[in-house]
Amino acid sequence: MKRLLISSVFLAAAVGAVASASYAQPPAQDISAWRHGNLAAAQQLVAQAFDRLTAAQQANEFRLGGHAGRAKELLREASVEMKLAAVEANQHG
Repeated sequence: MKRLLISSVFLAAAVGAVASASYAQPPAQDISAWRHGNLAAAQQLVAQAFDRLTAAQQANEFRLGGHAGRAKELLREASVEMKLAAVEANQHG
């Protein structure tokens, strides 16, 4: 039982470390402006919004009820979707 408890604690710590590392990552800016100017510009705006959310979190000492963190996660997802749109356009155009 003690061994299971210790294993669970280490597993929880590892998952927490991975999750916090991924939350610290800003959204990628990996769309070519030469080929997909509008998508690249949109991705840049997403990165700017992410930076502003980080500043808001720091200014409010991270007391935003988790909403800013969730918004940042959604911005990362939006950036990925934009990249997928660019890849799709490359395959069909």
